Amino acid sequence: MDSLYIIIPAYNEAENIGEIIKQWYPIILRHNADGNSRLVILDDGSKDNTLELVKREVAKKEFLEVITRENSGHGATIYFGYQYAIESNADFIFQTDSDGQTLAAEFESFWNKRYDDDVIIGDRSDRQDGFMRKVVSFCLRLLVETVFKVKIKDTNTPYRLMSRQALQTAIAYIPKEYSLTNVGLTAVFASMAAGRVGEKNRINLSFKPITFKPRQAGVNSINIPKILKMGIKAVGDLTDIKKKLQDDGQGES
Repeated sequence: MDSLYIIIPAYNEAENIGEIIKQWYPIILRHNADGNSRLVILDDGSKDNTLELVKREVAKKEFLEVITRENSGHGATIYFGYQYAIESNADFIFQTDSDGQTLAAEFESFWNKRYDDDVIIGDRSDRQDGFMRKVVSFCLRLLVETVFKVKIKDTNTPYRLMSRQALQTAIAYIPKEYSLTNVGLTAVFASMAAGRVGEKNRINLSFKPITFKPRQAGVNSINIPKILKMGIKAVGDLTDIKKKLQDDGQGES
């Protein structure tokens, strides 16, 4: 039986976190792999009572874990969560966010393709969270495609199922404190799928349409100025990642 770790970062999500656990915990029960699967909530130093609410649920749910850390941002938090899942020997790692924009009901269609594709990333082609967010997604996709010379459908989707082997290989190229971890991983995954990281690291990568609703409650902690600042920094970071990939790809040739 394949073990599954669902990684969900949370920062000041007291209004959403109870419903998020309610929606996603049944998936872990369904795919518990003889008790080896986990739903992991990563509390990113919340200032509200998110952590307290999750701890109450942990006391009642055997396969629910919470890890709290000093606030470090979404990218660094999911990086930590991915490493935690890898070190826990999860066969598959799935990541989504705690704002209620994604649907747990769509997970099974990803899970059923886990042997066909090493990495399956959601495609938010019909995202419903505002025009500016669509612009940001478009710019990030264009940036990755320009730097890495690959074609992708969505760079930063918080709805992705990954095999441990594929994630372990890709995350080695991502800086630990990188603010756009999922963007960097998508770029690396696309490069691996194209055979640019050596034949032994080639993977099957697919994008699958998902529903992406408006935020269900609370306030988004990432605003447009922050996104623009991260985007500017991302140019240099993505260029560095590409250089590392090229060096390894040449080493395999």
